[in-house]
Amino acid sequence: MERFTTSDGISIAVHRWPVESAQPPVVLQHGFAASSAINWEAPGIVAALTASGRSVVAVDARGHGQSDKPHDPARYGEMRMARDLVELFDDRGWEQVDLVGYSMGAIVSILAATLDHRIRRLGVGGVGGGVAELGGVDRRTLGAVAAGLRAADSASLTNPTVRQFRRFAELMGNDLHALAAQAEAVHASPIAFDQITADALVVVGASDELAGHPEVLADALHARLVVVPGDHLSAVATPEFTVALLDFLNPDDGAVP
Repeated sequence: MERFTTSDGISIAVHRWPVESAQPPVVLQHGFAASSAINWEAPGIVAALTASGRSVVAVDARGHGQSDKPHDPARYGEMRMARDLVELFDDRGWEQVDLVGYSMGAIVSILAATLDHRIRRLGVGGVGGGVAELGGVDRRTLGAVAAGLRAADSASLTNPTVRQFRRFAELMGNDLHALAAQAEAVHASPIAFDQITADALVVVGASDELAGHPEVLADALHARLVVVPGDHLSAVATPEFTVALLDFLNPDDGAVP
């Protein structure tokens, strides 16, 4: 694990699995309340990518994992996280990257692709038409989640979605106030899809209620759409998700030795 300091002074944890390869690194951005270890290492995605001959870099978003966790909502938002990625690319001197994001990380990755044409391939999962139509997830839902994360007593929460987010956040050992700050700063404005030049893939779970109408997002990205088993939490851990990702990142074009 390495550390990288952003232009606004946040220390970001960067996990690397280098492989000798002519291909650009695969950069992975996890979802809300998760981390690189939870979304990418535990399901075996990192191992599968390195076994296929790709160097892998996974970033713990600000407020998550081993990165700094300020409590001020002004330090958050998916666009700020997207700038963190671009600054990391600059710092490492990468001329090209393949970028993959899940859930919150998918929105971060899409925004990064509007800012940076060094992103060659863009893989996103766990999001659907709302990203194209709203610029992110429904702010009304995230507002309730933020209040639930700040609640002193989780037993008082009656909304099942809010209870689920609170339970998951606690189970993963998160800083609840840092997560609440991100939920309050969530991106919800039009995304400049016409600025994206990367080849794209959208992967969603068949039972993922947070990724409804994924074909709308796939159309906006001119992307291939793959539906795999599972809901929002489980789809990323299915073998089918990993297979779809490998097929996309390592096409049969002689690019990978």
